[in-house]
Amino acid sequence: MTLINRTIYPRFSNSMSRQELTKYYTPSEEEVKFAKAVAKGDTKVCIFLIYLKVFQDLNYFPLYTTIPKQIIQHMKDSLHIRKKAKAEFKDRSIRRYKQIIRSFLNTISDREQIKDLTNKSVEEYEPIMENSADVFNAVLEKLIKNNCEIPAFSTLERWIKSKQAEINNNIFRYISNNLTVAEKSLLDSLLESNENTFTSLNYIKELPKSATLKHMKEIRDNYLYLKNINIDKKLITNIHPSKINNFSSQVSVLDASEVKNFSDDKRYTFMICFIHNSMIKTSDDLITMFIKRLGKIHNRGKEKLNKLLEKQRSKTEKAINIFHRLLLTSLKWEESDFASNFNLIIQQSGGYTNLLNDCKEITAYNNKNYYPLLWSCFKSHRKILFEIIKLLPIRATTKDNSLIKSIEYLISCETRKSDFINADVDISFTSEKWRRFVITKNNGKEVFVRRHFEMCIFSYIAFEFKTGDLCVENSEEYANYRKQLLPWDECKSLLESYCADMNLPNTSGDFIKDLQIKLEKKATLVDKSYINNSELIINGSGEIILKRKPSIRNHIKIKEFKKVLESHVPERNIMEILCNIEHWTNFTRHFGPLSGADSKFSNPRERYILLTFGYGSNMGPTQTSKHVKGSITPHMIQFTNQRHITEENLDNAITDVINCYNKFSLPKLWGDIDTVAADGTKLDLYMENLLSEYHIRYGGYGGIAYHHVSDRYIALFSHFIPCGVWEAVYIIDGLLKNKSDIQPNTIHADTQGQSATVFALTHLLGIKLMPRIRNWKELKFYRAHKDSSYKHIDKLFKDTVNWNLIETHYEDLFQVILSIKTGKILPSTLLRKLNNYSKKNKLYQAFRELGNVIRTVYLLEFISNIKLREKITESTNKTESYNAFSKWFFFGGEGVLRENDIDEQTKIIKYNDLLANAVILHNIVDMNTAIKSLKDKGIVVSKEDIKNLSPYITSHIKRFGEYIIDLENNCEPINNLDIEKLID
Repeated sequence: MTLINRTIYPRFSNSMSRQELTKYYTPSEEEVKFAKAVAKGDTKVCIFLIYLKVFQDLNYFPLYTTIPKQIIQHMKDSLHIRKKAKAEFKDRSIRRYKQIIRSFLNTISDREQIKDLTNKSVEEYEPIMENSADVFNAVLEKLIKNNCEIPAFSTLERWIKSKQAEINNNIFRYISNNLTVAEKSLLDSLLESNENTFTSLNYIKELPKSATLKHMKEIRDNYLYLKNINIDKKLITNIHPSKINNFSSQVSVLDASEVKNFSDDKRYTFMICFIHNSMIKTSDDLITMFIKRLGKIHNRGKEKLNKLLEKQRSKTEKAINIFHRLLLTSLKWEESDFASNFNLIIQQSGGYTNLLNDCKEITAYNNKNYYPLLWSCFKSHRKILFEIIKLLPIRATTKDNSLIKSIEYLISCETRKSDFINADVDISFTSEKWRRFVITKNNGKEVFVRRHFEMCIFSYIAFEFKTGDLCVENSEEYANYRKQLLPWDECKSLLESYCADMNLPNTSGDFIKDLQIKLEKKATLVDKSYINNSELIINGSGEIILKRKPSIRNHIKIKEFKKVLESHVPERNIMEILCNIEHWTNFTRHFGPLSGADSKFSNPRERYILLTFGYGSNMGPTQTSKHVKGSITPHMIQFTNQRHITEENLDNAITDVINCYNKFSLPKLWGDIDTVAADGTKLDLYMENLLSEYHIRYGGYGGIAYHHVSDRYIALFSHFIPCGVWEAVYIIDGLLKNKSDIQPNTIHADTQGQSATVFALTHLLGIKLMPRIRNWKELKFYRAHKDSSYKHIDKLFKDTVNWNLIETHYEDLFQVILSIKTGKILPSTLLRKLNNYSKKNKLYQAFRELGNVIRTVYLLEFISNIKLREKITESTNKTESYNAFSKWFFFGGEGVLRENDIDEQTKIIKYNDLLANAVILHNIVDMNTAIKSLKDKGIVVSKEDIKNLSPYITSHIKRFGEYIIDLENNCEPINNLDIEKLID
């Protein structure tokens, strides 16, 4: 696929609607008057105006012969010209017309001036953008914004590529000139193969496996190997991160032999960027394994405790029976016989020694303390855990350095063999349970039990990595997120305008007052309306009972109409659908080589459609190649996926499908454009995978495909996340990353889609979070003031808001929000840290307190508004239906994701979204035609009938068989009917 197809370079569309012709090619009275003053005769006036309107639309003059006949005829109709207009003019007349139009529109047409602006624009955008198409589009927008006449595509492409090459070559030369001979030799050696044709580059590229002790040692060895390469990181400090990622990603998908073919300077630069990114990724993988191994050690300790308690159940029952006998019979004993009878019962029950040991065992674990059982699980990990904390540059992200000092002391005691060590560090940051376990007395002196201290500190290192209270240099996932925030001095200038846009007070005092008024007002309103709310009951103990209204839908009629409609929908196969969607949206234009160059394939569109089907259905390269005609091999499919497709351009392709879908009138009857619902569905993974986790809620090993689905049924965005992650962490990302025309501001979810911190973040971002919470009765309702009381709902409130905490951290809260809005940091990055309790993290506590306020207001609305509850249920049900619909197309590989690379896993989820959304769009087109067909046959179609439909129909789709890609078929144009006019 040529570069022009992946850019926004203005061109004529294949067919234009009447509305588009009227909007872009109808001259104004002033323009007609001006044309008549310049040209004489209807024909010349018509041609002049065609050139004028075409230039206004395209920003350049195309050849007259390339102008669509539709435009020419529309201009004739607008000027009421009946005779044919001749297309032959003298060159000097055409040149004169063009020059007059340039002056009339005040357009910059000087070639050198445009070239200079192009070069300056490339200098601005090339260092921060990843491929040629993005740079080309940015430069083009700059030229249009500056009212320049756009050069021919080939000319502009040549200028941009020349300047790009100059900029990149300067980078390559700088880095190469600052490398020593030994460093260059080392980089070259990474590309040399051994006897088994296995290069060091292959070794670095190896993916992390499941979090076992063996695999953790492999990751440690990889980290050490990368660290020992030891090339100065300062060489790439002046290169923008996106450029580093681009260079690195190209190496990651190329073979060593292909990297060797680069020029020396380019090869060294690419390799250094790749090693830099590999070091960061390996650091993240090592910490992730560290956290998971500590988690498994604790889980094994808990399992051992449960087994012990199960074994001790008989001993416990025996001890209780003995005690029961003693109590019953002691009443009958004489005082002189008490001792002899007591001893007799004890001897009959097993003797003093056995009973005493049983009692020690029972009392040792009766408080469910599994810490004493951890050492047997921990000791095999001790060496590697010490190695990791010595390898990683661990830092505290808060002013509290107590854990850092404990880590330093822990390392100093690594070789100690004694049972006790001096209590020389403060461990007040630990829980009381841990302190009782770690601290003891020895010779009257307070000391640490060495083994217990080690287990305690390692456990807290893992915990504080998760909360963000610890960070690691040269890490991405475990970096200090506070350093990623926008400086407060820059936030100040943005705060007022942002608060005005979001309708939020811009001072801490007014912010608190506004929240207090909202909370008090909502509570008072619910209290007053309680008497008239028959669906809400609060009993004497404060328990809430919510009643449901019976459904008034005629389900039999709904099924009958759906059956009739589906009988009028033509049979389709998946490949036919994808080919038609490509005709209508040209979504494959976003795909191409990672370098941004033109595709070298003879039939790139067919190849990209095949990939969408093969990966979207989870058939994979091998099975896909077996089911299509031609000589395409699994390697060719896999090669194209790795070298041409990224998450970003899959998102862009999905956006095209969504935007086309949004133009139809039918989905407008199904839901609100401002509403979206988020939910996850589990997909199975192989256990040998760092992402794969066992999750009790879903059962089995796997990951979660987390979808954001519009209230109008189309999927807007998806993530692929581990089972153990709280899904709400990614709920905001989906809204911010969605670039389609559908931009919702209200989001529904289930219990996993909410938390106090998420409520706070969404409120400050202007998003309404309205989830369906399973255990909402267990959540606290907060009063605005201690003296606030209510006649009917007073028993609901269990606590009062700490307004001082919110006010104190007002600036911190908005620093986070403005950092998110300016793209400095993602909400998920913050929520991974703010979603875990930390005594040190005051920012988390402030967000949680604000979230308590917003969630209380929402809960009051939820319990008092039955229509809201019904809407939430309806919206979340749509997401669950989408999950089932998308899985219907995910039929390959027995539904198991076979990729171990997290990037490839995410791409497969997006391929599946692209495939599912393509079918949804095609279903809308077919349903439009079917409704018209029913109407033509005299069958009554009501608005209620339409409202109860959905585009998730599959009865007409053939999933299996031989798949044929035919882009030459006569695909009919989209017929976007006005459904409102067709229904009764």
